This record gives sequence, C-alpha cells and structure tokens, in this order.
Amino acid sequence: MKHLKTITVAGFLAAAILPAAADDISGAGATFPYPIYAKWADAYKKETGIGLNYQSIGSGGGIKQIQNKTVTFGASDMPLQPAELNKWGMVQFPTVIGGDIPVVNLEGIKSGDLKLDGDTLAKIFLGEITKWDDPAIKKLNPNVKLPSQAIVVVHRSDGSGTTFIWTDYLSKVSAEWKSKVGANTSVEWPAGIGAKGNEGVANNVQNTKGAIGYVEYAYAKQNKLTTVSMINKDGKTVEPNSASFQAAAASANWDKANGFYVILTEQGGAASWPIAGATFILIHKQPKDPAAAAEALKFFAWAYAKGDKMAEELDYVPMPKNVVAEIEKVWASEVKDASGKPLYAMAH
Repeated sequence: MKHLKTITVAGFLAAAILPAAADDISGAGATFPYPIYAKWADAYKKETGIGLNYQSIGSGGGIKQIQNKTVTFGASDMPLQPAELNKWGMVQFPTVIGGDIPVVNLEGIKSGDLKLDGDTLAKIFLGEITKWDDPAIKKLNPNVKLPSQAIVVVHRSDGSGTTFIWTDYLSKVSAEWKSKVGANTSVEWPAGIGAKGNEGVANNVQNTKGAIGYVEYAYAKQNKLTTVSMINKDGKTVEPNSASFQAAAASANWDKANGFYVILTEQGGAASWPIAGATFILIHKQPKDPAAAAEALKFFAWAYAKGDKMAEELDYVPMPKNVVAEIEKVWASEVKDASGKPLYAMAH
C-alpha cells in the first residue's frame, strides 16, 4: 500500500495526505482511520480530481480543529455526547468500524500465540504485572514459553480516540482501572512510555524488546506486528480480524442512538472482538464554507457507495447500509447553508 510512507510521517509531522489545492477538502483528527481515508482519497482524486487534505493528528486535535473551524471536518474515534454536539452546532456520523489490538514484541512469540483477558491486560497497563512470566499471564498461556523479561508498556502521548476505546474497555473489565484511571482520549497513565499516533506506538513496539502497546488493526497488519488474542465477554478466545469486529458491531443499535453515539467495547457474543470501535466525522450544521462542506459530504457519500471493498481490504468493517441511509437523512435535514438550503441536496 503506497501510503505507508506517508502514514509513518503523518503521525509525527501531521503531514497532509496530498498537497492542498484550493478546492481540496480539509479534515483533521483520528489516526485510527488514516489508512482507509488515505486509500479512499487516492481513489476519489483519480475519479473526480478533488483531493482530500487530511491531517492525522489524533482525535483530540481533530475535535479542537473543527471547534475552531480551521478544517471542514474533524475526525474522532470518541463520539461526542449529543449535548456537546448541540453546544457546538455540529452533527457526527460514523464512517467505518475497526478494532484496537494489543501488540507485543516478544522473542519466539507469533501472532495468536499469546492470549490475555481484560483483567490481566488492565493490571499490565496499571503497572502491577511487570514481567512476562508473571503467574497471571502463565495461567492463561500454559503452553507458551514466556520469557522472564520486563514488560515495557507503550501508550499514546497525544489526545487519541484509540486511547478512548482502549481505556473505555479497560474501565468496563476492571473496577480498579475505572476508579484510578478511567476512560478518555487522554488519561494519567500509571505506567509506560508515550508515543504519538498509532504510527508512533507501532514504531515503538517494533523497536522495543518486551514491549506491549495498542494500535488500530490496520497498523498492526501493515507493520507486521505480533497481535495478542483476547478472551471476550462470553469467555471465548477471539483473534482480531474483520469477522470478530463485524460480530462486535452486529449487536449495536445505531438507529436508536441520538447523534449515532454508540460505543462498541465489551459487546456480548461468542465471536465478538472486545475492543472494537467506530470512527466518526464531525461537521458543522451551518458550515463557515458551505461549498467545502458540500464537497466533504459528497466525498463521504462516495466512500459509503464505493469504498466498502477498500475498507475490507484493510480489515475495517463498512457501515451497514441501513445506517448509511440514516446518516444521509441527517445530512439532508441538518447540514445547511446560511439561507437554510440543505447542502447535501446541492452535493447531488
């Protein structure tokens, strides 16, 4: 995938996917969906000549930039609460579903060899389990040769929706994590070293013996990182892949959710990956630049219509068609120019 080079650079320099031309669409935020936005942007530019200038700076930065109206859309893996959307005069909608994956750098351990449960994972990230051959890890992995090696925890240093999904999951499976750390895009980490973006965490784990970190699955795949299987809510061991993300997404009740506010961690179901999440776009209901906002809606409409296969190739789960229909209804009724004309109708 030819965007790999930009992906590593983008996290550190917040580099745009493509040089911005006057009529390009501008967005900023989550690194979680960056691989698919890059792929969509490339195909869209070939088809329409219109580019997407997207800065992969983390969800926290994306929320700030759209609040300050410096971009046409913001991107975040932490959905905003309906009250907050109202306060800022915004709508939000999900684009794809993915999974947060624990990744490790352990000599002789391959993807799928190692499994963890939520409680043990929380204790590792709390800094309470510090060695790979700790009895708790051994008990879950009786047939794995675990080294007597110090665990190096790698976490995000920037405001991140990937962190929100991760800490939301840990808060659901560990009362201690919930009371001491909680769930947010940025938290006070009890242990470990920080890195910027999914790119930075992937890089750090790759270069640090004994490391464990968390990244969106496309980054684990692209960087050939060793993934850890998880024991889910139903007590079943599941591997991270599009089928287990799909299973987690299947029980989500999108049409009942105000502002599409749905959190997909710790979903029931034997096949569900427990640390799944959707990623969201934020756009003003009355945008400062209506023409640019109409172009952005056109781009996402194209992505919903033509981008599913590209998403699946990167192991993201496309949004169900009935949800896409709901999203397009929201665009038609909520996003308008100053005279009250729906921008989505103009985009068609």
